[in-house]
Amino acid sequence: MRPRIGITCTPLVHDDVHYDATNRAYVDAVLAVGGLPLVLPVVEPAHVGDLLDSIDGLVLAGGGDIEPARYGQPQMPEVDGVHPDRDRLELALAKAAIRRDVPLLGVCRGTQVINVALGGTLMQHLPAVSELDHRDAVAFDRAVHDVEVDKGSTLRKIVGGRTIGVNSLHHQAIGELGTGIRATCWSSDGVIEGIELVGRPNVVGVQWHPELLTHLKPHRKLFRWLVRTAAGRVESPPREQVPLTDSVA
Repeated sequence: MRPRIGITCTPLVHDDVHYDATNRAYVDAVLAVGGLPLVLPVVEPAHVGDLLDSIDGLVLAGGGDIEPARYGQPQMPEVDGVHPDRDRLELALAKAAIRRDVPLLGVCRGTQVINVALGGTLMQHLPAVSELDHRDAVAFDRAVHDVEVDKGSTLRKIVGGRTIGVNSLHHQAIGELGTGIRATCWSSDGVIEGIELVGRPNVVGVQWHPELLTHLKPHRKLFRWLVRTAAGRVESPPREQVPLTDSVA
């Protein structure tokens, strides 16, 4: 049986009809490495336990910005695509997945969700603090800059290289790190491009979009890692673990 990998959605409205949508690239990336993708709708946080019961691994997908009030900041004019219902669900999902030790891959916004869920902050608009172009939507399927990967990180073990080329589709990034989170890679301007959770090797976040780069081996390896880790959990399901801190309760 293929490990079941949940993928979060973006709420959309078209002609007064409401949709929960995800980029097909996530689905294809999971299928290509042996997983079974399950698209998770935006529902009330009360259903988080049932959602996690239905999956073996989780992708917190990219999308709009997180409401800055959730990390204690006033909102800048450049903040875009905020959806409070999605924020509520995904912050709860991140905390519960960490508590249950569900293998978790954060992608772009998803990495930011993990950080905010554990008490961290975000830089709301990178052009205000960096000269490096972090939002090249034209080159979505190409590497536009390199990131330096920390030697001792889980990410380095997954991708197998000190430097990898990444695409760049974001205008926000991690500011202050949340409790228990360590940075694992950086762009040339010092912006954090990857994170992991100390003592929890099943949690990895990247600021780029590997689902759009699976034709390149390092990025395909991220999804292979998630599916294989989820498969191991299916074979030996762990008990729910005690949180590292109150911030993941």
